[in-house]
Amino acid sequence: MTNRIWWTIALLYILSVLTLAQDRLLYQTHFPPEEFAEHRAKIFDKIGDNALAFIQGATLGRGFERFRQSNTFYYLSGVEVPHAYLILDGRNRRTTLYVPHRDEGKERGEGKMLSAEDAEMIKELTGIDDVYGTEFLAKNLRWTVLRPPFPVLYTPKSPAEGKAGSRDELLGANAAIASDPWDGRPTREGHLVQLLKSRFPQLEIRDLSPVLDELRITKSPREIKLIRRASQIAGLGLMEAMRSTRPGVMEYQLEAAAKYIYRINDARREGYTAIVGGGTNAWMGHYFHNSSPLKDGDLVLMDYAPEYQYYTSDVTRMWPVNGKFTKEQRDLLGFILKYWKALLRQIRPGVTADQIMDEVAAEMKEVFEATKFSKSIHRKAAEGTLTFRGHLSHPVGMAVHDVGNYRVRPLRQGDVFSIDPMLWVPEEKLYVRMEDVVVLTEDGVENFTDFLPSELDDIEKLMKEEGVLQFRRPTPPMK
Repeated sequence: MTNRIWWTIALLYILSVLTLAQDRLLYQTHFPPEEFAEHRAKIFDKIGDNALAFIQGATLGRGFERFRQSNTFYYLSGVEVPHAYLILDGRNRRTTLYVPHRDEGKERGEGKMLSAEDAEMIKELTGIDDVYGTEFLAKNLRWTVLRPPFPVLYTPKSPAEGKAGSRDELLGANAAIASDPWDGRPTREGHLVQLLKSRFPQLEIRDLSPVLDELRITKSPREIKLIRRASQIAGLGLMEAMRSTRPGVMEYQLEAAAKYIYRINDARREGYTAIVGGGTNAWMGHYFHNSSPLKDGDLVLMDYAPEYQYYTSDVTRMWPVNGKFTKEQRDLLGFILKYWKALLRQIRPGVTADQIMDEVAAEMKEVFEATKFSKSIHRKAAEGTLTFRGHLSHPVGMAVHDVGNYRVRPLRQGDVFSIDPMLWVPEEKLYVRMEDVVVLTEDGVENFTDFLPSELDDIEKLMKEEGVLQFRRPTPPMK
C-alpha cells in the first residue's frame, strides 16, 4: 500500500469519526425515546381525548451564550433546538414537533443542529410521530377549527424555566417588568396565549402548568440518577471550597474553586447563582455578590450546585474561615446537625411532611432542653426552630426550586426535595443552616451527599488540607 493510499484511508476514517462525534452532540443520550413517550402519554391521560397541548420551546439567546432548552420542552422531547414547538393531540394521541429549517451558514460557524430536514432522525430519536418546519404550525392548527366540537387547547401559563431559573424567581422578574412604567411588556407565555386567542378564537385556552407540575414532582429512576450525580459534584465542589478557605480569600474565589470541580466533572452550567457569604453576609438568604474577603473568626456559608444534563441539586454547608469552630459556633451548628440527623431518621414514604415535622420537633424538644447554649439569644433562636415548618424544604429537579408540591399528600417513592434545618439570631445577624437533597426510596430515604462532611470535627479535619486556591495562587499584575 502506497503512502498516498494509506493517508487517504486514514483521512477518510478520521473524517468519519469526527462526523459521528458531531452527530452524537445533536441529541441527548441520558433518556431513551420511551421515557419521553411516557411523559407525553401522561399528558394525554390528563387532558383527555378532545384536547390539544401546545408547548413552545426556548428562544435563541441574544448574546454569546450556549443555547439551553426550557425544562418543559426538554422533559417532553429532549430536543435542544431554539424556536421549536410541540403539539400533543389528545384526539389521536399523536405528537407533532415543529422546528426551523437548516441554516447552513450558521452551522458552518457553530456546528450542526437538528432541523426540519432531519425529520426521520428526530422521529427515531424522540419517538415523536410527525416533524414539520415551523411554517406549517398555523396551517395544521387550522384543521382544529373547521367544525365543532372544537377541542380545548392547553398551554403552560407559568414562566418557562431555563438556565439557572426557578419559577419563583421568574415570577418575581415578570412582576418587576410589569411594574416598570417604561417597560410593562407581556410575558412570553402571555403573548402566546393572546396570539392563540386572536388567531383561533373558537378554542378555549386552559393552563397546562398544573398538569406538568404534578407529573414532574415524582422523578423516574433515570432522573434520580442525574440528580444524584449533580448532588455528588456539588458536594465535591463544597469540599474543595472548604480546603481552599483561608482568612483573606475572597468569597468569589471559593465560588471559583467549586466551579472548577464542576467543570472537570462534566457539569457545564450552574443550577443557580452561587451564594458564598462570610460573616453577616450569610444573613442574607440569597446573597449573591460574593465580593467580600473572608475574615478570621467568622463562619462562611456556601450554597451552590451545578446543573448536570438539565438536572441540579441544592447543597449548603457552613465552616469556620480559620479552620476552627468556636464554642458558640459549635453550639449552634451542633444543634442544627442534630436536627438534620433527626429529619433523615424520620423521612419515609406514606406519611406527610407535616407528620414528619411534628415527630422531629418532638424529638428535638428533648435535645433542646438538654443543650447548654453560650448565650440566651442563641437558646431563643434554637427554640424557634421547633415551630419552624421549613426544615423540609422545596422540591429539586430540573430547577433548584422545582415545580410541584409534595406537601399536599403523603410522601411517595421518587419524591426529591431538600432538607434544610436552619435558625436565625437576629441580634447578631447570624444565620445557621445545612442543606442536602434526598430522594424517597421504597422504605426510607437516600441522602445524595452523605459523603459530604457534616460532623464539625470532620469539617475541621478537611480544612487542614490544601485546596486548589493554594496550589494555584493569583498572578500579580504584569508590568
